[in-house]
Amino acid sequence: MAALSQWLTTNDIALYVIVILLGLLVGSFLNVVIYRLPLMLQREWQNECAELNGSNTPAQPAFNLCTPRSRCPHCQHQLSALDNIPLLSWLYLKGRCRYCQARVSTRYPLIEVTAAILSALALWRFGASPQLFAAIILSWTLLCMTMIDIDHLLLPDNLTLPLLWLGLLLNINTLFVSLQDAVLGAAIGYGVLWSLYWLFKLATGKEGMGYGDFKLLAALGAWFGWQAVLPILLLSSVVGSVIGLSLMASRRLGADRALPFGPALALAGWAYLIWGSQLINWYWSVAL
Repeated sequence: MAALSQWLTTNDIALYVIVILLGLLVGSFLNVVIYRLPLMLQREWQNECAELNGSNTPAQPAFNLCTPRSRCPHCQHQLSALDNIPLLSWLYLKGRCRYCQARVSTRYPLIEVTAAILSALALWRFGASPQLFAAIILSWTLLCMTMIDIDHLLLPDNLTLPLLWLGLLLNINTLFVSLQDAVLGAAIGYGVLWSLYWLFKLATGKEGMGYGDFKLLAALGAWFGWQAVLPILLLSSVVGSVIGLSLMASRRLGADRALPFGPALALAGWAYLIWGSQLINWYWSVAL
């Protein structure tokens, strides 16, 4: 095992190939999580509501991240292993279902490729180091949360809370920052957005963001410390404003449609992961 680790460390190309392939494989799984997790939560909430009302819920077939097996959304034909090879199956089948020839969304291969690119950039930033594995896990999770928030305006506790605890656990041995900075980062990250939420609600009577945003910024604070909270918050505000103004200019965002803040936070957090020190230096050079 030690010999394999040493060989990978001295063979950059092989390590990049492994990381990219792993990113494609996990990207395929992320597609499943992005689609199924919100539906699983919806079923769970419906069952809880039925129990509170004292009514019986009808029996439903098992539905989780593993069951049932993937099917074509158009013809419902069960997909074989050859139909699920990340990126290659989509390219080979020219973006169509093998069985009904309906178009398969480009979103699936794009998420797979994005996961692979994020993994490769994490390797470029950290090399073969203890931080690499953690950085890749964070990148995949942020990508997953971004897509779920875009689809459902939801940042599930199933993702935000484990990410927060993982950040604290990793920093017990100062993987990115000291544990003290991580704890303060989690508390300040949550508290800042919680305070802004209530100030906005008291002033306007409306909710400006969801509690999932508080938890995501708390998680990023747990990973990168209290020093990262302000740069991440400022960068996410800029990113969110640019996206919102662009969508409004193209008339894709109306006054009756909410713009999720989670993707901007996730992008800012990932940018801090890769270029944290440069972002802080740039911020202080502009501020001063």
